[in-house]
Parts: sequence; C-alpha cells; structure tokens
Amino acid sequence: MILKIRKYGDKVLRNKSTAVEKIDDEILKILDDMVDTMKDAQGVGLAAPQVGVNKTMFVVEVGDGKIRKVINPEFIEYSAEIVENEEGCLSIPGIYKKVCRPAVVKLKYLNEKGETVVEEATELLSRAFQHEYDHLQGELFVDKISPMAKRMINKKLQMLKKETLKENK
Repeated sequence: MILKIRKYGDKVLRNKSTAVEKIDDEILKILDDMVDTMKDAQGVGLAAPQVGVNKTMFVVEVGDGKIRKVINPEFIEYSAEIVENEEGCLSIPGIYKKVCRPAVVKLKYLNEKGETVVEEATELLSRAFQHEYDHLQGELFVDKISPMAKRMINKKLQMLKKETLKENK
C-alpha cells in the first residue's frame, strides 16, 4: 500500500522516534508499505517519520538490488574523511543542496527477521543511511546545509511549509 509522505512543515518530521520494541506483523506491514511508497516516489530511502510513524526504522534501496529494512539503527563508526554531495528528500520535494557527511559509516541494526546486522557503507549507501537516520532524530538535510544555501531556499521552504499546514487542516 502506498502511504502518504509527510512534507516539510509537518510536525511529525521534527519528532524524535521511539525504538521498535517488537518486530510483529504490524511493523512488518509498515516496512513493506514503506518500500512500496519509496519505490512509487522513486526515492532511495524512506524513514518511518516521513509516513507519520514515530518508530526508529527506515528502508533503503540504492540501486544495488538489495532492499534494506533497518530497525533500531545505531552508528558504531564514522570515518574522519568528510565528503560533500547533493541531497534531496521526498519530504522536501524540488530542493537539492550539498551536504557534508562522513564518507564511510558502520551501522548496526536489526533486519526484518530480528537479526543483528553490522554493515559498513560507502558512497550513496553511507549517505542514505545517514540521511534516513537523521529523520529518526527529527532532523532534515536542510538543517545541515550552509547558512548561505539555506537563505537561497528559504522562500521555497516557507511556501512548502504553508502548503503543508494548509493540507493538514
């Protein structure tokens, strides 16, 4: 099922998510629906808060043929090397800006079977893990861009926020 993707200005995007206590049928259904929603929107990742679910989980598919269903993630390592790349977000349509992030990360999480996975990620997967993890903390990629870049998109962000608040009435 395709879920509604929450847009910039929706308060749910600013909430810190709570841990998944038990991987049950409801959680598995939400994860499956998140995969369908991510694919439908042609995204590479989607975090639970983006579909109005306040749980620490996200899905990622970066073109390597592997769909990752990530539950209760925690970073256990970051590289010292920082790389800058353009990012966008399904919750902030039409806006793309450069964000600095660690080049390599090691993420520990549970998969949908409840198995512990430790995965080292580089390039797009590293960026996707970090971007989606930020959503679980109530942070958006536009919070991490330079002040000048933020000023350049401020009008667009305010318009998006206004539209979102109007839709949510």
